[in-house]
Amino acid sequence: MSLTPRGLIATAAIALIAGFAGVWLGMNVLARPHAPPSVHEVVHERLNLTAEQRTRIETLEDEFAARRRALELEMQSANAELAAAIRAEQGYGPRVRVAVEHFHDAMGRLQTETIAHIFAMRDVLDDEQKAIFDDTVVAALTSDPE
Repeated sequence: MSLTPRGLIATAAIALIAGFAGVWLGMNVLARPHAPPSVHEVVHERLNLTAEQRTRIETLEDEFAARRRALELEMQSANAELAAAIRAEQGYGPRVRVAVEHFHDAMGRLQTETIAHIFAMRDVLDDEQKAIFDDTVVAALTSDPE
């Protein structure tokens, strides 16, 4: 059986569409790694917080958001300082070292604030909720980055 030029084009088009569909399916559906739920998701969707717990945690989150934003801005400033130092020194000189230390200091304070925030939220929970929360935090800290 011989294909006409029109049949050949139709067959090639169908094969091309099927190929693209297979690639899309593989990239978007089948290849997705299962990520553990975020701490935020667990706290707000899985712990069945009481109204009082919800209010206390929302207050903690609002306070932490302001501190986190300030430290993120400081890290951004330290990066700009580092960029200027690299441009000026064109090597690992004293200005670059100071800028790197400034960034690491801000990053370390952000990590410390984050851990303190995690424990402050944990203090609001009952024992059963704490067990779930602890498992979630441990999974978040030990899971492979995507």
